Amino acid sequence: MKYRTLPATGISVSNLALGTMGFGTETEEAEAFAILDRFIEADGNLIDTANVYGAGASEELLGRWYASRPHSVTDRVVLATKARFGTGPDVNEVGNSRRNLDRALTASLRRLGRDNLDLYQLHGWDPLTPIAETLGFLDDAVHAGKINYIGLSNFTGWQMQLTLSTAKSMGLQVPVSLQPQYSLVSRELEFEIVPAALHNNIGLLPWSPLAAGFLSGKYRKNVDAGADTRAGAGNPMNEHIFGELRASEQNWATLDVVREIAAANDVTPTQVALSWVVNRPGVTAPIIGARTITQLEQNLVASEFVLTADETQRLDTVSAPVSGDYPYGPFGTKQRERYVDSSSQAIGELY
Repeated sequence: MKYRTLPATGISVSNLALGTMGFGTETEEAEAFAILDRFIEADGNLIDTANVYGAGASEELLGRWYASRPHSVTDRVVLATKARFGTGPDVNEVGNSRRNLDRALTASLRRLGRDNLDLYQLHGWDPLTPIAETLGFLDDAVHAGKINYIGLSNFTGWQMQLTLSTAKSMGLQVPVSLQPQYSLVSRELEFEIVPAALHNNIGLLPWSPLAAGFLSGKYRKNVDAGADTRAGAGNPMNEHIFGELRASEQNWATLDVVREIAAANDVTPTQVALSWVVNRPGVTAPIIGARTITQLEQNLVASEFVLTADETQRLDTVSAPVSGDYPYGPFGTKQRERYVDSSSQAIGELY
């Protein structure tokens, strides 16, 4: 496993993070413990969860794993969790208000059996709570020693920039990471989010780098997903994602190129698709969601496997996101370009 610095922190994290969304629900405890042990053995150290995963089941399972392993193992972990979405019937048990985050953080620490978290992430934007209130609570939690760093998840470009600028202007703890959806078949964040992250030195921790397993190569065009697959296992979110993915001819063309590159390198489509994300600009560590130890072993190869420049270009070309003409296409991009060379094309020549 390779290591990268989580921007603006000075701590090193593995270039693959282990996601635990299905632990305690899709993956039973014995298998989950084996996955956690193997991930650490392979020098992985960044583990991600959230308070809503399995209604707390994921955090509780991680808490039992921590309690059953020696400190020499668990002290290596950089632990991340998230809060924002509802976990109970109370109308205020949702959002990024001081009240909800205070209770959510206390509950997460209890389930995990920890006194402190390395990375505490806002699971999504809250349009009702002033961002200054949210940042004020997070800053207090850092100074109280409950969390070390703060991060974001599922924020748009303007939401992230507003959050960062507000934190800096108020002298509060500044987020260091963003957890977005990102894969060969989900690249729209390259229009705004990736440039904003690079500008602000924010580490990207992409979720679903295999697009709910679509890029693993196990699915076939015009064939329903099997009950033993993630898309066919009854998870509404995965079924929705897979339904959208299979409707796109570009996605199937992308998968064809992934398969071709995998065959040429004697690796799996999973390893090709993961390697592409691992080595994208701004990416610190994609989050792999292995349900079995076998899946984990396949994923671990991607931490070392590097595509050639030609292979990367082939994937970039076939999967290029469609932007339309404005504000990102040739015309829109032209409005933001600036050249020193006086021979550059005039705007009138575009018509």
